[in-house]
Amino acid sequence: MPAPNASTPFLLRIAYLIGVIAIIYPAWQALETYKSNFYIFDPEDMNTLFQEALTKYPNSTAGTINHIVTSLRSTHGPRHITTSPFPDEVSIQSGISPYEHEWVFNNAGGAMGSMYLIHASITEYLIIFGTPLGTEGHTGRHTADDYFHILEGEQWASPAHSLVMERYPKGTVHHLRRGDVKQYKMHKGCFALELAQGWIPGMLPFGFADSFSSTLDLYTLWRTVWITGREMVRNLMAAKV
Repeated sequence: MPAPNASTPFLLRIAYLIGVIAIIYPAWQALETYKSNFYIFDPEDMNTLFQEALTKYPNSTAGTINHIVTSLRSTHGPRHITTSPFPDEVSIQSGISPYEHEWVFNNAGGAMGSMYLIHASITEYLIIFGTPLGTEGHTGRHTADDYFHILEGEQWASPAHSLVMERYPKGTVHHLRRGDVKQYKMHKGCFALELAQGWIPGMLPFGFADSFSSTLDLYTLWRTVWITGREMVRNLMAAKV
């Protein structure tokens, strides 16, 4: 369909817009129906692995993370899963990852924490996110379902219409449904395994906005874009959308 020029009558422009929507909307609906076929993670299986790791390492968040990542790397392969951030007993005992350049700060919705990417593709991401200090902010209104598995500490949350605080202690999962929004607080120190499933590119502007409006930390922004893009391309090359 050729693009209208400046002399195109108004009604013809409206017809052109309707025609574009008529083409795009069915394609979007088809993708919406089919997108779950691209997922490699199952939320119930992820929760089972999460509980297993907590049982095995009740007093070591680093050990819990290592168990989860190495297990996923074994089942899904290194094409889809990055290296464990705590690969040996020294790092597990110290809680300090040797892969400094694979960790980035993330400032989004007013909250700040550290992030380690385990998987990133067009329809899913899996990260470790948290802080030993505590933080608070806006969840964002996202194009994906978000499953927040609490590894350490406690998360608090509340939607705008509620006077009641939701509490998510260690071992629980906070499911933020696509399109929903809440205020949240990672009370004191808190770390989580975060699984998002949906249209991940639609979530990225929220994750980048504070870099332009607040922190001006362009190096961290570059590292975040590079790591995320690297993993998305790697997964596309492995036929994972």
